[in-house]
Amino acid sequence: MILPVVAYGHPVLKKVAEDISPDHPNLSQFIADMWETMYLSDGVGLAAPQVNRSIRLFVIDASAFAEKYPGAENFKKAFLNAYIYKEEGDEFSFNEGCLSFPGLREDILRKPVIYIRYMDENFVEHDERYDGVIARVIQHEYDHIEGIVFVDRITSLKKILLKRRLSDISKGNVEVAYRMMFPQLKKGRK
Repeated sequence: MILPVVAYGHPVLKKVAEDISPDHPNLSQFIADMWETMYLSDGVGLAAPQVNRSIRLFVIDASAFAEKYPGAENFKKAFLNAYIYKEEGDEFSFNEGCLSFPGLREDILRKPVIYIRYMDENFVEHDERYDGVIARVIQHEYDHIEGIVFVDRITSLKKILLKRRLSDISKGNVEVAYRMMFPQLKKGRK
């Protein structure tokens, strides 16, 4: 089932998500729905808060970056109860977009190496190191489960310059090719 993606301004995007247990209701179906929603929306990652569920879960398929970053080929994983416990290296800028911010892209600074503990969809524990574009995608989705959106990582001046666009996104005054939930959409507007 295709899930609506929540737009900037929705309170779930600013909330720190909660851990989940293996007996979480309909978890396998929810993960399948997240994959389906992500692919239909042309995303490379999707976090549960983006579909209005405040749980520590995100999915990533970085293969869209495979041509430029060969290590991204066939990188497809679900991350449950993830915690990044270490970041290393000098921050570098990379142009990011987000399904909760349709049409908006910004250069974001992040460290190139991360260490992360998480469970896979079978609740098998992993402790892994990632770098490059895969680390970047993980960090972006991880931010969502920490209540952080990518515009929180831009300068105050840049946020002021984007104020109108961000307001338009939260009101639904944007063109979008996938289902969305806009927090400030006026009733009766089509």
